[in-house]
Amino acid sequence: MITAVTYGVKISVESVYRKDLSNPENSVFFFNYRVEVENTNSFDVQLLNRHWLIFDSLNPSREIKGDGVVGAQPVIKAGDKYAYVSGCDLYSEMGSMRGFYSFMKLDTNEIFKVSIPKFNMITAPKLN
Repeated sequence: MITAVTYGVKISVESVYRKDLSNPENSVFFFNYRVEVENTNSFDVQLLNRHWLIFDSLNPSREIKGDGVVGAQPVIKAGDKYAYVSGCDLYSEMGSMRGFYSFMKLDTNEIFKVSIPKFNMITAPKLN
């Protein structure tokens, strides 16, 4: 698990190759990733937006932006955690993702960015 803390918000990410959803013969490799967001601050925050940079070792990089995560813009109370699972397809056997979330500090409406640490997505055969 890869972890980073920005402005008191701890982001932890782990990925897993999904052989059952992949099609190597057609250069499609699918990965799930689980993100845990922990608010270590003394105030509540809301996750507003995501911004991902996806590196695919043999293909052009992609940039993904959007509201919230998996259809939600969760409020994370002081000391609480929020977790979700999502997925990413690559067209090569190795890649990585990194990015940031935009959050709002609910007591002041201040917007701030929280780094999502770079994590690798590598098929099992490439790990050998």
